[in-house]
Amino acid sequence: MAPGRQSLKRSNSVAANRVIQKKVRMSENEPTTNGVIATTRQVREPGIIMVFGDGDTGQLGLTMDVTEKSRPAVVPNVENIIDVAAGGMHTVCLTANHSLITFGCNDEGALGRDTNEEGSEAIPGPVEIPGKVVQISAGDSHTAALLDNGTIYIFGTFRDHHGSLGLLKANVEKLPILLESKMKFTKIASGCHHLALLGVDGNIYTVGSGEQGQLGRLSERQATRDCRQGSGQLLTPHLIRIKQKYTGKFVDIWTGSYNTLAKDVDGNIHVWGLNNYKQLGADEDTHFHPVIVKSFKGHTWTKISGGEHHTLCLDSKGDVYVLGRKEYGRLGLGQDSEDAIVPTKVEVCPGKKVVGISSGSFASFALVEDGSLYSWGQGSTMLGVGDEDDRWNPTLVKSKQLENRKIVQVESGGQHTVVLVHPSS
Repeated sequence: MAPGRQSLKRSNSVAANRVIQKKVRMSENEPTTNGVIATTRQVREPGIIMVFGDGDTGQLGLTMDVTEKSRPAVVPNVENIIDVAAGGMHTVCLTANHSLITFGCNDEGALGRDTNEEGSEAIPGPVEIPGKVVQISAGDSHTAALLDNGTIYIFGTFRDHHGSLGLLKANVEKLPILLESKMKFTKIASGCHHLALLGVDGNIYTVGSGEQGQLGRLSERQATRDCRQGSGQLLTPHLIRIKQKYTGKFVDIWTGSYNTLAKDVDGNIHVWGLNNYKQLGADEDTHFHPVIVKSFKGHTWTKISGGEHHTLCLDSKGDVYVLGRKEYGRLGLGQDSEDAIVPTKVEVCPGKKVVGISSGSFASFALVEDGSLYSWGQGSTMLGVGDEDDRWNPTLVKSKQLENRKIVQVESGGQHTVVLVHPSS
């Protein structure tokens, strides 16, 4: 083991003794439920991770000496991983024993652990959370972890145009803090600077920056810390109330950089937040409250992933659709394409189903059923294709280290991409 490398084995000590137990109460008095509430997003066999893209802040986990990788490379000494999340400049891994490993930029606490030792932020290290983590999400400067009992721990900070906004109070949290609530949750999703939560009651709750309408519960005047109420209403999770004539519940949530999307029990897609390039398929440039988008009808959507100005959508047939801005090829529709204002099909790998998608800020990724990965968008090392040319159409990601391996998950962050891989059968 290299000098200074931390052991990735979770300590047997009581993690609760080292976690700052700061608590935030939500305003809604919802019933408490007991037992296992939340589960992993998708049951997977444990695997290893590979990374590519920019590593200037250690987000590749390959030490500070490795500042970029243009093709997928294995992260050493990180094994038994079942889920990954890529933040703006950091990476989060969920292990098979339901603990966390993080690496990358820790300037504002997004790693949830002490990195005072020089270079330790680039070395994958454990985060102590008292419980069984089943889901993870990562934004630009924050990380969230959902436990099997439906509670949530979060660390780092949200940001707005003024700078650091705080997390659940107006300060950076460098260790995990508990979001205390009578409500339990079944899913979490992070945008750049906001967090969406799906409650066991089928309702949606949000917290974080709201300047682009991404919280879905405040008017334009109320959605900044400059308003009379200050940042309190931003940093306290609250229920989103649907103003349209809809009384059903929600079954899934997703986020883009500055917006949020949700699927209700009838299959409708509700959206709110930044829509300046019609990346939500709605009418206005910004929606501060949820609206149902008619152009999403006719499909059963299984996953949606948003970038800064575009959105990827995967349906139950294994087809990929895109909306939003065309620049740099992020839509995958070719150089002669226009912006897409309604879900528009992308030909990824004809004859094969797509089983996973992920949006970077200006890039897109599609995982095919055979374990191959395609990328397109702004030319950078985070596409994993070996050069920095823009890709206007889906392009197969190749690497010697991918030989005899199958990709089972892809997650793209601000400047890097992480894939979870298994041996080929």
